[in-house]
Amino acid sequence: MSSQSNSNDLAEPLSPVEQAAIVLLSMGEEPAAAVLRCLSREELLGVTQVMSRLSGIKVESVKSALQSFFDDYREQSGIHGASRTYLKRSLDLALGSDIANNVLNSIYGDAIRPKMARLQWASPKWIAERIADEHVRMQAVFLAFLPPALAGEVIDALPSAGRDLVLLNVARLNEIDAELLTELEELVSRCLDSLGMQSASVQGVRQVADILNRLPGNRQQMVELLRAHDPEMVSEIEASMYDFFILSRQSETVLTRIIEDVSLEQLAIALKGAEPAVRDALLQAMPRRQAQSFEDTMRRSGPVPISRVEQMRREIMEQVKSLADAGEIEVQLFAEAVVE
Repeated sequence: MSSQSNSNDLAEPLSPVEQAAIVLLSMGEEPAAAVLRCLSREELLGVTQVMSRLSGIKVESVKSALQSFFDDYREQSGIHGASRTYLKRSLDLALGSDIANNVLNSIYGDAIRPKMARLQWASPKWIAERIADEHVRMQAVFLAFLPPALAGEVIDALPSAGRDLVLLNVARLNEIDAELLTELEELVSRCLDSLGMQSASVQGVRQVADILNRLPGNRQQMVELLRAHDPEMVSEIEASMYDFFILSRQSETVLTRIIEDVSLEQLAIALKGAEPAVRDALLQAMPRRQAQSFEDTMRRSGPVPISRVEQMRREIMEQVKSLADAGEIEVQLFAEAVVE
């Protein structure tokens, strides 16, 4: 009896993102904010999403995450060459300011990139509007300094007639003269000055889904009232309410019933790239032999296109919703507070 209790008390292994989230939550608001400002948009969204979902974390998990952090810190915190400030002073004396800046830019990347990085929070349409009236060469230089994913979205938001010329000019870029860089810096500064005036984006569908998930009383009655106004919008809301991640918080009884209705092939595809919490919850709900067979099925399936994964997840969650609507399972749609 005691050995089983000890086994259950062992902390589940944490993913690197979950460990980072625990370290940030342990730091306090101001230090955590300083760290978050150093992350890319994708990194920040990923870690803050996990931070918002963490609840009921065991002490051993926190100790493990912090220990891993400090072990890495001790390993990485040695002296690794001169700082940029030190090199700048030295090269200014040896080569002169202009040449020193060119040398440093080749070592560290040009000084405009940190400013450009702040534009990743602007909508692509807003950025496209700011550069639409610039000459093609300037548009090309501007896009060359953006992260490729954002640059692609900005290109898509520019007038279709000139996109090919902009891309052609990007491809032809090699070295950029100082005059053009000065012009670029002025353009970026103008964008940053007006960045605070862009319209805010709100995920209305997600917000309504979260509200409905927490609505006491007859939730389905409210959904049907909304459906009478806008059936297509309600379909989006329902899809958001039944997000694939909610499987991670279901009881073993509910998960067992879902596994009975969904083929292992569907689950194997749907779990490609899924968060560990979802995968672990489903595996723990399976008998041991079935879980081993399922993991073998996942390994054999190999790489799967994201569109196929998303399709499988939608189909599975439609089956989950059907079971819930029929009263065969009681689905927990949002994370409730827990008490240790």
